Amino acid sequence: MKLSRDNRFHDFFVDNKYNILKNYLYNYLLRKYNVDKALRNEKRSMILEVGSGISPIVMPDSDTVYSDLSFLALQTLKRNLGKGMYVVADGMMLPFRSDIFTQIIASEVLEHLEDDRKALEEIARVIIPSGVFVITFPHRQFYFTYDDRFVKHFRRYELTEMENSLRKAGLQPVLVRKVLGPLEKVTMCTAIFIFSMVQIFHKNDEGNVHSSKQLGVFTFIFKWLNRLYASFAWLDASVMPRALSSVLLIKAVKK
Repeated sequence: MKLSRDNRFHDFFVDNKYNILKNYLYNYLLRKYNVDKALRNEKRSMILEVGSGISPIVMPDSDTVYSDLSFLALQTLKRNLGKGMYVVADGMMLPFRSDIFTQIIASEVLEHLEDDRKALEEIARVIIPSGVFVITFPHRQFYFTYDDRFVKHFRRYELTEMENSLRKAGLQPVLVRKVLGPLEKVTMCTAIFIFSMVQIFHKNDEGNVHSSKQLGVFTFIFKWLNRLYASFAWLDASVMPRALSSVLLIKAVKK
């Protein structure tokens, strides 16, 4: 994975407003909820999150390792979380010894990697036998459009394609969950268009100073609107058939 292929949000890692708001996004909240649910009954020991960026799915403790290709993202994450270990690493060449992690999480990561199969082989290598791997990924190739290109997705996946790739790497799928439905796709296409406009105004607005009170009010509104919208997105994912899901979760066990 090359730095040039990093997602378009990389430039905002140094923006405190963006860092705060990103962790309130409805789709992040739903991904985190579903991963937590998939790991609820698993005994936690050494856990690795691949491609954590500034918004990790797993909450930190002394045995949590966060890895990302971006030093800036991990620097920001360490400043915000404090606990845990932080390793700059390419997901296709993990700098860890074999059979060390009990659980590994990769949420919205593989689609950003040129060689996703190599990444799965690396994940299978560093996880212990019977260890658990949880992945969320963009589903259905026919959904691939403007928003995917904007955030530098190489691909979207069909469910059978992902299951077969996991098995070839030595990871046996044991659970499939719907995370987000077609409403997410419509929302993201709209959001990326708005985000593009914000980037333009962001560059022209650098000299303006916003009071902490203004930021606090906006953050409060943004937070609760996303929590409300998360309920609609959850309902949409629940009632729609899996064939229309825009994001899926798979829990797999190392053979």
